[in-house]
Amino acid sequence: MGNVNKAMSESVTRNQEFMLASQREQLERQIHLQNEMREKMLALQIARSREMLYWFGAFYIIAGVGMIAGYRRSRKPGTLVPLLPLTFILGYQTDMCYGSKLARLKMEAENILGFERELVALPGGLPTPASLDEARMRQEEARRLNKIVSVSLFAA
Repeated sequence: MGNVNKAMSESVTRNQEFMLASQREQLERQIHLQNEMREKMLALQIARSREMLYWFGAFYIIAGVGMIAGYRRSRKPGTLVPLLPLTFILGYQTDMCYGSKLARLKMEAENILGFERELVALPGGLPTPASLDEARMRQEEARRLNKIVSVSLFAA
């Protein structure tokens, strides 16, 4: 009888080790997948910013030519005033798309996470499985009470 118990406990131990290794591998895959999705979303955001820069650059050139032509015709310097904010916007977009703006944003985010962690903390702390279950049960209770109230309104 001792051999059967020993063989079964060894089998259970091997099974637990296999399940633990399987869970670790699955967790690593999930982390890798989430990182790939984050990288793809960031690449899409950069591509979208670059596309917006192309359109804004074309608008800036056309508007600049129009303002310069208006200035040459009227000789009023007020016609060139809109070029100032448009130049700042174009510079910002260019820095975001092709400059080091993204690197500076990442460095600032790392500083915030390193030294100002309380700014990104969730109000009320991290949710626990118990608090999630409690919230789910409250929602089910409210939904059930809602059905009872709506049925009694139709019955009256």
